[in-house]
Amino acid sequence: MTELLDQGAAAIADAVRAGKTKARDIAEMAIARVEAKNAQLTAIVDFDPAEARASADAVDARRKQGFDGPILGVPYTVKDTTWVQGRRVTNGSLLHKDFKPPRDAVAVERLKNAGGIFLGMTNTPEMAAKGHTENKVYGPSRHPMNPALTPGGSSGGAAAALAAGFSPIALGTDGGGSGRRPASHCGVVGLKTSAGAIPSPFGFGGAYGPLYGVTAPMGRSVADARVAFEVMAGPDRRDPHSVALLDIPPPSQPRIAVSPRLGLNVAVDPDVMAAFEAAIGKLRAAGWRIEEADVAWPESTSEAAFSAVNAAASALLYGEQHAADKNLFGDNVSGLIERGRDVHGTDVVSAFRLADACARSVAQFFTEYDYLLTPTTACVSWPVEQVYPKVIENKQAGPRGHAVFTPLFNLALVPGISVPCGTGRDGLPVGLQIVAPRLHDRPLLAMAQRAEMAFR
Repeated sequence: MTELLDQGAAAIADAVRAGKTKARDIAEMAIARVEAKNAQLTAIVDFDPAEARASADAVDARRKQGFDGPILGVPYTVKDTTWVQGRRVTNGSLLHKDFKPPRDAVAVERLKNAGGIFLGMTNTPEMAAKGHTENKVYGPSRHPMNPALTPGGSSGGAAAALAAGFSPIALGTDGGGSGRRPASHCGVVGLKTSAGAIPSPFGFGGAYGPLYGVTAPMGRSVADARVAFEVMAGPDRRDPHSVALLDIPPPSQPRIAVSPRLGLNVAVDPDVMAAFEAAIGKLRAAGWRIEEADVAWPESTSEAAFSAVNAAASALLYGEQHAADKNLFGDNVSGLIERGRDVHGTDVVSAFRLADACARSVAQFFTEYDYLLTPTTACVSWPVEQVYPKVIENKQAGPRGHAVFTPLFNLALVPGISVPCGTGRDGLPVGLQIVAPRLHDRPLLAMAQRAEMAFR
């Protein structure tokens, strides 16, 4: 019975639905794993076994009265940036160390209503603002395969909790790859949804708006991420940006492009490129027709294309508190605030215009292709003491060098998913990113499941 927690969300829900087990039994399995492993990982940062048990007991009581749901009895975690009513939600910041939200985020509300069991909050970097998960509230999260390494970020705690087997699904976020990259590093699945696919009218609010930073369903498999997505997705009148998705099947003969360096000649470590090329070979052997093609990006496009907006927003949101007490902030957010004070309005407008141009370029690309394949990250996980890897492919790398493949698709408003596709040095996981046109989240998930099967 202890293996049921590893069989996925659908298997757990089926077992509870059929009366073969209780939600309380599943909760006890998850609690035991967290208590055994989490102290070494700091994946979950706010954990209350009594609440998890009470949540499971409530599901069992409702089940006796005829209640059913797609994640009946399934444990899930929530990133410590997303509101859960009455729980401590810090946004990874000392500014919010005692904050308890007055209500649930819509995504959390939907997970609860679908029969899920809330297990705990997962760690995030301060304000979810970097690809390395650590903060002044809880410290660093660590990689389940090797605690000397980072799980990445900013949904690093979520990815680590999934890889450690605490739950089959997790609620992360993705503002520039924050759900996809840690999923790649930890060997799990991370979905960046289309802008507006999952409503988000309540919460802290991202640094640069709800269209570029989205909710990220994550799972131990594509099937798990898919069921979490279906529970959370769909319009909500309270969110003016929320949209209905296209309910269409994947094309019978998809036009698939591969872009190993994104058309920007980005640096990629040789072990990652070798794993990626081997994965593409497996897909071709499985019958996928794939040709090399790059997005025609606007001039001066890079992974740092939106940095002026991020810095200016940080100065606007947190500048007064930073001026009053710099010790409340870590180095990364402090640096953003200080840079943001000198950003000109023309720089912000220029960044938004470039974002729009990127979105148009990607939309044009998808008039010729149905899917785009790239590596998810430029390197595998790195030592937890380092905020970012300083060298990639024997070249000096900046703070976003590891993140080059993901943020431009946030600007393009399209969905992307990271699927484990192989391993690099020391057996560390490598992810394949699949990108699709906006609102094609369901066809994308179907293609991701096909890729997952080809990699087995």
